[in-house]
Amino acid sequence: MSKVSLFRSVPARAFTARAAAVGLLAVAGGGLLTACGSDDSTATSTPTTTTQAAATTTTGAAPTSEEDAAPSTPPGEGSAATAPAEEPEPVPEGYPGPAEVPVTPEGAAFVEALRGNGIDPAGNGEIAVTTADYICQASAEGQDDTAILVFVTAMVGSDASASGTEITPDKAAADARVYVDTARANYCR
Repeated sequence: MSKVSLFRSVPARAFTARAAAVGLLAVAGGGLLTACGSDDSTATSTPTTTTQAAATTTTGAAPTSEEDAAPSTPPGEGSAATAPAEEPEPVPEGYPGPAEVPVTPEGAAFVEALRGNGIDPAGNGEIAVTTADYICQASAEGQDDTAILVFVTAMVGSDASASGTEITPDKAAADARVYVDTARANYCR
C-alpha cells in the first residue's frame, strides 16, 4: 500500500488559494470580534490636554509671523469652546399645569352614561373621555370595529389599572363594547 497524501491529491494552486481564503476569514473574524468585543461605550477617564509655551526673549524686534504675534490663551478659556453660564428662569406659577385636565360637559355626560352601564372610570374620567375621543375619530375615519375594539380594550385595561382595580381580559373586552356603544350613542357628533 502506498501512502496517499492529502497535499498530493490537491493541486498546489488550489491548496494555496484555500489556505489564503481560510487565513483571510480568520483575520476578518478576529477583527470583528475585536471591534465588537466590548459593549462599554463610555469614557472611563477625563482626557487632559497639555500645551507647551516656547520661551521668548524680548529684543525689541517685532514678531516675524502671525503666529508669534497672536496672543495665547490657556486651554479652557477660549470664547469658542465655552458658553457663558445660563441663569435658570423661574418656574411659572401653576407649572406644569393641573394634575387633572378638566372634563368638558359632554365628557362628563359620557362618564355618567358609562356609570349608568355599570362601568366606573378612574378619577374624573379623563382616560374614558380620551378613549371616547378615539372611538369617535376612528369611527369617522371608517375604521373597522375589530380594530377599534382592540385599542379600546387596551384603554379599558389602562383605566382599570389607573383606578387600582384588576380586570380580566373577558371583562375588558365586554367593557370595551360598552365604551364603543356608549360613545357612539352619547358622545360622538
